[in-house]
Amino acid sequence: MRKVKGVKVEGRGLKSKTLSGGGCYSAQSLSVFGSNKVWLSALFFTFTILSLSSFAQKTRTKMNDKQIVIYQLLPRLFGNKNTTNIPYGTIEQNGSGKFNDITDKALDGIKALHANYVWYTGAIAHASLTDYSAYGIKVDDADVVKGRAGSPYAIRDYYDVDPDLAVDVKNRMKEFEALVKRTHAKNLKVLIDFVPNHVARSYHSYAKPDGVVDFGAQDEVTKAFSPKNDFYYIPGQALVVPANGQKTPLSALQDSKFEENPAKATGNNVFSAQPKYDDWYETIKLNYGVDYQNGEKQYFDPIPPVWIKMRDILIYWTHKGVDGFRCDMAEMVPIAFWNWVIPQVKKVNPDLIFLGEAYNPKVYKQYLDEGKFDYLYDKVGLYDGLKKLIRNEPTADVAAIKHVWQVESAGFGKHMLRFLENHDEERIASAGFAGKAELALPAMLVSATLGAGPVMLYFGQEVGEPGKGQEGFGGDDNRTTIFDYWGVPDHQKWMNGGLFDGGKLSTSQQNLRAYYQQLLKVTSTSDAVINGEIYEVPVTGNMNKRMYAFIRYSGKQRLLVVANFDRTETLTANIEIPDQILKVKSSSPVTDLLTDKKLNIPAGTSIPVNMAPVSAQLIEF
Repeated sequence: MRKVKGVKVEGRGLKSKTLSGGGCYSAQSLSVFGSNKVWLSALFFTFTILSLSSFAQKTRTKMNDKQIVIYQLLPRLFGNKNTTNIPYGTIEQNGSGKFNDITDKALDGIKALHANYVWYTGAIAHASLTDYSAYGIKVDDADVVKGRAGSPYAIRDYYDVDPDLAVDVKNRMKEFEALVKRTHAKNLKVLIDFVPNHVARSYHSYAKPDGVVDFGAQDEVTKAFSPKNDFYYIPGQALVVPANGQKTPLSALQDSKFEENPAKATGNNVFSAQPKYDDWYETIKLNYGVDYQNGEKQYFDPIPPVWIKMRDILIYWTHKGVDGFRCDMAEMVPIAFWNWVIPQVKKVNPDLIFLGEAYNPKVYKQYLDEGKFDYLYDKVGLYDGLKKLIRNEPTADVAAIKHVWQVESAGFGKHMLRFLENHDEERIASAGFAGKAELALPAMLVSATLGAGPVMLYFGQEVGEPGKGQEGFGGDDNRTTIFDYWGVPDHQKWMNGGLFDGGKLSTSQQNLRAYYQQLLKVTSTSDAVINGEIYEVPVTGNMNKRMYAFIRYSGKQRLLVVANFDRTETLTANIEIPDQILKVKSSSPVTDLLTDKKLNIPAGTSIPVNMAPVSAQLIEF
């Protein structure tokens, strides 16, 4: 768990932590000509924009007025056919998926779920304990790496891809480029992570283009803070790495030493030479011109060096054909940076999307308006409320759904990403969450229809992957590890040795996948969802705090969405349709779109529903 400005959010390998800082910053008048170096960089940037614009025009494709559906996967896990699964196992023991494993058949399987974006998590090179010194890459230190494979959010080289993911390590970038081309050929778009707040303690770019200066290479390390520095320092003190006091198979590689003198501030705003084990001790905080130890004073003019370096990194990956960026911990970076950088990068490709990981509802609108984000996480709000309903918690109440669209994201719901799983969250089918994937189906319907914003699936969610077992650093935490080499058992049943045909799935898993497929087929192309209004159905019949209904309607379509989260009660009600909604469109045969079944209900002013516990209906009328 981690906290940003008092808002609790899920983290990986972390316990409760309060960040000092993480505030929001208004955009200011910014001059890009603050120094000769910055002026030269701006000139180079202008040339780059002109030279890349034709490339961007050629690669852009439109969504054809479809709802964005994102399929998130980790290439290291997604294509791994190895079933050995030794805790803390090496890449030789447990295997690793490759870019090349994401074949045309795999992409067809993803597309069958009506996804139109694929988020390739962990594509960029990050710190790990696997030895690639034969390829000119220095081995990382086990004292500052989480797990054997390492965290995808401890970037070691922003201009390289993870060598674990290459069949031919020397040609790893070409294999990534081929994956992008393969993905685009299926009319799917590519998202990758952008991790702006921190880098690995071992950061060093071996693959950077000529003229690029590494983070920290020109820093004045005797200063705790300087607007010209890329990092924050603790002068006169060497880093003291934390120890967890537990023996693991990695203990033999750890000596509680890592050469860093002076120590640099840790990624989660820890300005101490001795970060704790539950800090992000494997990362270094980047300096965007905010002096956190002196009232968070801002130094944004001239443009801080980190801003320019990060802009150039975003442009580099845009040039590789990437269609968007999921921006890690966006709220830990000044909003003024986003206001500055996003419009500049979109000059290269106006159709890029920027998706921000955000957890503070009080500043959502600010990050959309000032920060220029296209979409933000709807985690603290819809996800948290739905999780309680799925788990049948005593305090669960559908009022949480109402609060999201009527209050929390009122007026900008189409900019919120809805999901029930991602790499940070517990698997639905895990013992710690719901224990059974089908218990989340009403919630998935609500997630996909409450707004016009993106919907996301996490690989394996569609077959009920439970995230069971102690993989290594991840522990037995109801999640699929992001730190270890591992085979994902129930996902592997769908993968079926590379056939990607679901040949080893059980009947219930096949049915689950078919449900997701049908649901997203309907919602991703629904005019009522994409362009329509929303109307909350008043409490009627025996509806209680675990039952919810609303109508999405446009001039082309009317949909009644009914979700029964109750574990024991059947929902029985006669739902009255207001005249103003009946008038917007001529009547259609009343049909449950999740089953394509005509309900044989005469057109009129009401629709009777009789729904079993833990079920949902999407009724066109």
